[in-house]
Amino acid sequence: MITKTLSALYDRELDKLKMEIESYKNEPDLWIIDKDIKNSGGNLCLHICGNLQHFFGAILGNTGYVRRRDDEFNLKNVPRTELLSQIAVAKEVVANTLEKLSQEDLEKEFAVQIFDKPVNTEYFIIHLLSHLSWHLGHINYHRRLLT
Repeated sequence: MITKTLSALYDRELDKLKMEIESYKNEPDLWIIDKDIKNSGGNLCLHICGNLQHFFGAILGNTGYVRRRDDEFNLKNVPRTELLSQIAVAKEVVANTLEKLSQEDLEKEFAVQIFDKPVNTEYFIIHLLSHLSWHLGHINYHRRLLT
């Protein structure tokens, strides 16, 4: 079933996110924004984790997670250890949720309409993976600009 493939891909990307956050030589650099760079690596990490915990945890897994999206972009100087902890939590939430989804669940309309039309859960989960990868690229570029 596709959930095993998706689980492997999410694991890979979240491991890369962890590696990127660990690779910032100076922890304060995680929070630098300058000129046209609107989001720091730290804020993008918080956004990725909040996004996954919201859609996988709260929406699909009924975890009770309450998203504070504005904080994902407004908090500053969150310790690297907390960012790494959030990545670990997001990774666990994604894995636990994917493990429980059936083919029937994947074919159902996603519970929240994000796009201009309804989509099924499988489509939305794949979209979330591309969203994660897109921001992971931003973090990688941000880190390399600073070193």
